Amino acid sequence: MASGTRPSAAEKAQAAEERRQRIWQVIHAIPSGRVCSYGMVARLAGLANGARQTAWALRHLPRDTKIPWFRVINSQGKIAMPEGSRGYREQRRRLKAEGVTFNDSGRISSRSFWWEGD
Repeated sequence: MASGTRPSAAEKAQAAEERRQRIWQVIHAIPSGRVCSYGMVARLAGLANGARQTAWALRHLPRDTKIPWFRVINSQGKIAMPEGSRGYREQRRRLKAEGVTFNDSGRISSRSFWWEGD
């Protein structure tokens, strides 16, 4: 792209794909039994203030993905999907299967489950 010109649709699409790939790489690196917030995933992918970009990238995962999408939760330590929804139940089931526990208010029960790229 030349200086001072607007990016083309193809350039915008390429940049979006690169961001999505970086986000997916971070999510893939979250260890079993650990969780990471949308915002932290974005920061680890080099995207400041990118929690919404993380959510967007998760919405565009292929159906048969091996990326552990369920390890991404909101910054309050809760599953972001509506409680009782099929997605909520599936995410909670998968996290519990990895040993992650929740308190009575639906939050992850301990900071020890959080992963920040360490």
